[in-house]
Amino acid sequence: MQAAATSTRAPAPIFLLSGPPGAGKTTIAAALMQRFPFGIHIPLDDLREWVVSGIAHPLPHWTDETGRQFHLARQAVVQTALLYHTANFAVAIDDLIFPAEAHTIFVEQLPGGNLHKIVLLPSVEVALARNAQRTNKRFDTQALAEPIRTLRQELAEQPFVEMGWRIIDNSALTIDETVSMILRSIL
Repeated sequence: MQAAATSTRAPAPIFLLSGPPGAGKTTIAAALMQRFPFGIHIPLDDLREWVVSGIAHPLPHWTDETGRQFHLARQAVVQTALLYHTANFAVAIDDLIFPAEAHTIFVEQLPGGNLHKIVLLPSVEVALARNAQRTNKRFDTQALAEPIRTLRQELAEQPFVEMGWRIIDNSALTIDETVSMILRSIL
């Protein structure tokens, strides 16, 4: 019986992408994972949509049940990320999350040396324009216009840099340019 071969390559990275709606988190995460031999994109919103009865959406109002369901989805994302990371997949998680909450949910549970935290922070105008062009949502995306304005401002005021995040203003960047900037930042 042959012994299993051990790999000497470095563990694959895990990326946590945050930002307001319309920042490009989903698009960038998927494009980023295409740069690796094995990559998985875990969009929190998609996982939340698995709830077929009793889903609590964040709009028009955030409720305790909304918070509970987001917490459950984030726990599932962590477990999925760990499973794939152990199999040497690069992982990209996209979630609109603030740095303190991300620290408790993701940073404390995922391998620190391989976790790269990125916040995409385009201008409000760019986020609104991107949101208006989206076709991947099952609801009228205009409902996100005011939350985009509010969340963009709230995210800009968060201590991302102090908590080890890389901020990227991708207002004028293409998808490829944004992905390349992320990859350069981890080298």
